Amino acid sequence: MHMTTTEIFLIAMLIIFTVPYLIWRVFKTDYYAPLVVVQIIGGILLGPGVLGAVFPDYYAFVFNPQVVTALNGIAWWAVMIFVWVAGIELDLKQAWARRGETSITAGSALLVPLAFGSVAAMGMLMFPGWAGPEGQTWQVVLGIGMACAVTALPILVLFMEKLDILREPLGQRVLRYASLDDIAIWGVLAVILLDWERIGRQGAFLLGFAVATWAVRWIMARIPERDRWYVGLIWLAACGLAADWAGLHFMVGAFLSGAVLDKGWFNEKQMDDFRGNVLLAIMPVFFLSTGLRTQWDVGGVMVFGAAAVLLFASVAGKLAGVHLAGRILKWEKGEASIIGWLLQTKALIMIIFANILLDKQIITNETFTALLLMAVGSTMLSIPMVTPKLKKLAGLIGRSS
Repeated sequence: MHMTTTEIFLIAMLIIFTVPYLIWRVFKTDYYAPLVVVQIIGGILLGPGVLGAVFPDYYAFVFNPQVVTALNGIAWWAVMIFVWVAGIELDLKQAWARRGETSITAGSALLVPLAFGSVAAMGMLMFPGWAGPEGQTWQVVLGIGMACAVTALPILVLFMEKLDILREPLGQRVLRYASLDDIAIWGVLAVILLDWERIGRQGAFLLGFAVATWAVRWIMARIPERDRWYVGLIWLAACGLAADWAGLHFMVGAFLSGAVLDKGWFNEKQMDDFRGNVLLAIMPVFFLSTGLRTQWDVGGVMVFGAAAVLLFASVAGKLAGVHLAGRILKWEKGEASIIGWLLQTKALIMIIFANILLDKQIITNETFTALLLMAVGSTMLSIPMVTPKLKKLAGLIGRSS
């Protein structure tokens, strides 16, 4: 029986939304693997490296080139919106008000795991199969190191909502630290992607972006809130297009388009609802399309081995960095451990970061797979490690610094 591309596309959508949901509900994984994590794992399992290898006919039928093209279009827009919202939620005013404590903590939480991850990357590069055809050694090392240092701000928000600490002083502190690191992540990515052949375009983008930002901020401050959402999405699409034209990747444009908008222009509850709806309705397509890119050509053992090394570098580096900050700032006992484990959440932002490196052929599919496994493992550790510590040290929740 012949099926149209539309029908096969809807079969793919049925799989994308049904399989992870049933696993999440039937096996009650929410404590150690929230739905978003199950969806990411589901993408890996449904991809060519696992289910596609076992049932190649199924894979070729459901995820044919036409369907994959349609799914990628949805995934690109979904993740652009998600990164745009993450940019809006950056509270730079709070970070500046507590700049001493925030910069010490955010700096230590970023630089130490970056160093650990870079060392791990140099070890990986002693073997073939990890550096992409367009990746120079410094780009691969810095990219992998930064992937180990990333904290996923949107997922961190979801986790702290689950732990009932998001609006508490402790939760706001952690958001400040993660916000500064988010800015650094996109800055480092821009350096990695700097293309000397397109330096004129990139300069033109930055100049044009500065002028357009002034105009958009002037407009946003003077229009009703209901219009800001629509104008914001127009601004998002324009920035993504301009950044991609300049060679900086549309995700850099997406983040910048949100970061220059004031969080106070948007209702906080509406922002939470909007983020939740995007995560519910269209982000699962991004997770699946991410899983379709996983490969194991250097050997499954090698990929899992690399993922384990990167997981150790990420977790040990982040905890060491936060404990260093706690020592300098004279925090109470146990405080650094809670904050360090909360900042382990990587999933979304690291996957987006790694996707860009893969798009630009700086890393290989195998490196991407190892980073993806590391991100899932690191994220799954956060809530189980933090929950008992919060119960023991409940008094820390109300500490503002």
